[in-house]
Amino acid sequence: MALIQGSTSTYSMNGQKEDFHDVIYDISPTETPVMTAAKRLKATARLHQWQTDALAAAALNAQLEGNEATATTAATTTVLHNRTMISSKVVRTSRTANTVDKHGRAREQARLVAKAGRELKTDIETALLGAQGSSVGSATVPRQAAGYRAMITNFETGGTTANTAGTVPGFVSGADFSAAVDGTLGTFVESDLKNALEKAWTKGGNPDMIVSNSTLKKVASGFAGATAYEGFSVNNGRTMQGAVIAGIDVYVSDYGSHKWVLDRFIGITAVLCLDSEYMGIAWLDPIRNEPLAKVGDGEQSLVVCEWTSVLMNPNAHAQIIAAT
Repeated sequence: MALIQGSTSTYSMNGQKEDFHDVIYDISPTETPVMTAAKRLKATARLHQWQTDALAAAALNAQLEGNEATATTAATTTVLHNRTMISSKVVRTSRTANTVDKHGRAREQARLVAKAGRELKTDIETALLGAQGSSVGSATVPRQAAGYRAMITNFETGGTTANTAGTVPGFVSGADFSAAVDGTLGTFVESDLKNALEKAWTKGGNPDMIVSNSTLKKVASGFAGATAYEGFSVNNGRTMQGAVIAGIDVYVSDYGSHKWVLDRFIGITAVLCLDSEYMGIAWLDPIRNEPLAKVGDGEQSLVVCEWTSVLMNPNAHAQIIAAT
């Protein structure tokens, strides 16, 4: 059939309104599970300090009847510290960009400030889980907070005996945390995970979170006993369809039950066993928006925070360094 002669169609008509959905779709990952689970602490100086202590080793304690009491010198506490780190984003927009009609937002500056805040959270999650050491900084070099990987003393590298551990990070009295250094990577196997959990448990920790990226979690999903098939079942007389279970959300070991947490911002070679009771993030300044002085025909804002990572007792946690 042909268009009726003399009819106006949309192909030749001017002035048509755009069909523009008034929503902006952004699926960039913003989940920060470790930052969310960490205890919120308060920092009051650039050098944030805390103390750890330990009981004397257990021993057969048998004393003579009527024995004269003698004192044993108690070990002093250990002082740990980390440096606060400034994280920030600057947002600038023109007056015109904020004034013209737009789809999906009213003011461009407000949209970009909110976006910068989400970006800061993912930056902090990345640094929180990082292997970097801490440093005091200077007038020309920014100070830096050590990541959890640099603090965890229970270190497992493995797969085969040919692998060598990297430099085991830890506190040196009076010095900053040194960076964690990966040794030769072996394939991630279940015995690595069990050994790491045992090391933390032996020293008094009870890790309740296992954190990894998706690649190493897929390896763990192949551990013996991790996958299963649930076939058809009968529930109150009704047949229920089963499901193939091809992943793990909880790993139950000899040392407890551990929730497996996927994190997009952890490195590709690390699996962390964390005791959430002894991990935190200390804020000198929480994330906030600071309007900056107006420059020309526009406006600008500084989205900024100052924070540091804290493992109240590094021995409560463990890490596995491995590849797929």
